[in-house]
Amino acid sequence: MLKRLEIELKLRGYSKKTIKEYLYHNKNFINFLRESKESAGISADNISEDDVKEYLAYLLSEKEYSSRSVGLVFSALKFYYKDVLKKDIFSDIKPPKLDRKLPTVLSKVEIVSMIDESKNFKHRLLIEFLYSSGLRVSECVCMKIEDIDLSDRLAKVVGGKGNKDRHVILSNKLVSDIREYIVERNSGYLFAAGDSHLSVRQAQRIVKDAAARAGIKKRVYCHALRSSFATHLLETGTDIRVIQELLGHSNLQTTQIYTKVSKDTIRKVKSPLDD
Repeated sequence: MLKRLEIELKLRGYSKKTIKEYLYHNKNFINFLRESKESAGISADNISEDDVKEYLAYLLSEKEYSSRSVGLVFSALKFYYKDVLKKDIFSDIKPPKLDRKLPTVLSKVEIVSMIDESKNFKHRLLIEFLYSSGLRVSECVCMKIEDIDLSDRLAKVVGGKGNKDRHVILSNKLVSDIREYIVERNSGYLFAAGDSHLSVRQAQRIVKDAAARAGIKKRVYCHALRSSFATHLLETGTDIRVIQELLGHSNLQTTQIYTKVSKDTIRKVKSPLDD
């Protein structure tokens, strides 16, 4: 049933991660219906709007999925049934309202502590790269040495989210550390691991462990370094549209969330009570 979905996703240039997630969620949906209806004869032709609503409600109430996770499931199902199979059963189904939680932003002191507590050179370089450039973790672990221009302090992201290329900035310190790190490297990947590169899971563990050693009590993950990059640029007066380009956001509204977490900007506002 899902072969057409896989083919269509590949033709449209979706990432391997998105293809895997969309296939996974659609397969789980079919299995849910087969179990709930106690029938193996479930096909795309006899799936209804009520089936979709029942499944989404099950994920929210029984499985306690977050609204963001259910939104991803909604997108996966809608793409398959509406865009691939041309079956319009989503006209009266609305995705759950997303929780507007503010991203975790680390202070510069906290980031320095994480770097200092990382004694492994590769691990320290990973943290520096994530914060220096604002890369997504999936983009960072896949970075190839040939896509890094040390003289211009730039790196090229090839096939980022939405299959888009873009350039990101590198700090002087990071450039210096990369020069030292790659002297005896034969791999094509900056963060090589065996015949490939570090996985996203490994990178998340490296960042989480560094935060724990630094004594940081916040919930720290790779995306927190990306959020910190954007927020700190905003606080030093960088134009938000430049930040949007560096982050690879298609929509400016996505970038504008960092205007809500910039404590430095908020502190500069004078309360009317002081007048």
